[in-house]
Amino acid sequence: MQQNTAPRTALVTGSSRGIGRALARRLARDGMVVAVHYGQDAAAAQETVDLIVRDGGRAFSVGADLATHDGVLALVEGVRAGLAAHTGEAALDVLVNNAAATTSGGHLADETPEAFDRLFAVNVRAPYFLVQGLLPLLRDGGRIINIGSAVTRIALADELAYAMTKGAMETFTRTLANVVGDRRITVNTVAPGPTQTASLTAAMAAMPQLEAMLIAGQALPWVGQPEDIADPVAFLASEDGRWITGTVIDASGGTYLGPKR
Repeated sequence: MQQNTAPRTALVTGSSRGIGRALARRLARDGMVVAVHYGQDAAAAQETVDLIVRDGGRAFSVGADLATHDGVLALVEGVRAGLAAHTGEAALDVLVNNAAATTSGGHLADETPEAFDRLFAVNVRAPYFLVQGLLPLLRDGGRIINIGSAVTRIALADELAYAMTKGAMETFTRTLANVVGDRRITVNTVAPGPTQTASLTAAMAAMPQLEAMLIAGQALPWVGQPEDIADPVAFLASEDGRWITGTVIDASGGTYLGPKR
């Protein structure tokens, strides 16, 4: 029986910076050819690609606006073409739905239909139809990993609409796992808490007490780093994660578990 020697491949949406960049770099270090998706900042995506190449990995970038269905279709075709060009085969092993819109009106009274619709377009509709479009490319035994949020279990008034989108993705995860399980494809969500990306770093610089406030609300005594999210994603993407599906892995350092005393 001939072994498949083709390299494993991955698409990480929203991987031009932050958590997505850490995910892309980790999967590349694990030997995958990574499609680095970006929404607008092509230069930042190229920087992610350059970092991967510098580390000895392989990657290419593909841009698409996931707020529109045409953008989702463009990403499917871009990934198909990119994989064929870089590996000789339009086949995908790992899909990480990381891209997310976060901007909204905040509180219920301040939300707008436009911001609400964009949140659901990017955070729910895009992953749904991206899976639909990429499933024919996804190899049997593949992985679908959705990046969720700890806000689904924490009642934060200014995250209401955003939390709704992440709750929808948890339902998507459970049901989709049942739909694709016969192909040995696993589907899981990894749910971060506060994570020190550039935006949180800027917020902590503007509000020096913020770091201590965040740590006080966690079981573990440090602010999460993008690499803290990349590790469980890499585990789920590996052969070791083959028997885990339809679940949510909390990667928040124990955010808001309750009083410590």
